[in-house]
Amino acid sequence: MRRVSEDQPNQQLAEELQSICRAAVGDELRSITYFTDEDVEQLYLRSDLDRTADLFGFAELERNGFEADEKYRNSQLGDYRATIRLFDNGYLTRVTLNDHGVWVTTDSMSIDRFEELSESLRTALSSADG
Repeated sequence: MRRVSEDQPNQQLAEELQSICRAAVGDELRSITYFTDEDVEQLYLRSDLDRTADLFGFAELERNGFEADEKYRNSQLGDYRATIRLFDNGYLTRVTLNDHGVWVTTDSMSIDRFEELSESLRTALSSADG
């Protein structure tokens, strides 16, 4: 794990997030990063990738998700569940709940797998809240 913070997810949550991602994404999994309002920790990085990403920069952008539930409330689209971003070399899926979240990067995969991944991550974050 690449630790960039003092505050980190408990070991059980970290293991659960990794297990969920491996099950939902398989070999297309690139990275898993857990974050809070102040901290960020990379839980997994695939061995063929470099540790060059600016985790603090990514986290700053992805923290906008903490406000998504409130900002999208009463939308005709329904409740906010996740954000999926498309890049040249893969995808980033962000799920936030209350004061913590996780982003997962993947190679290309079907939209159904993104939905399964997002729902499973939200459940894990909810369980960690108690």
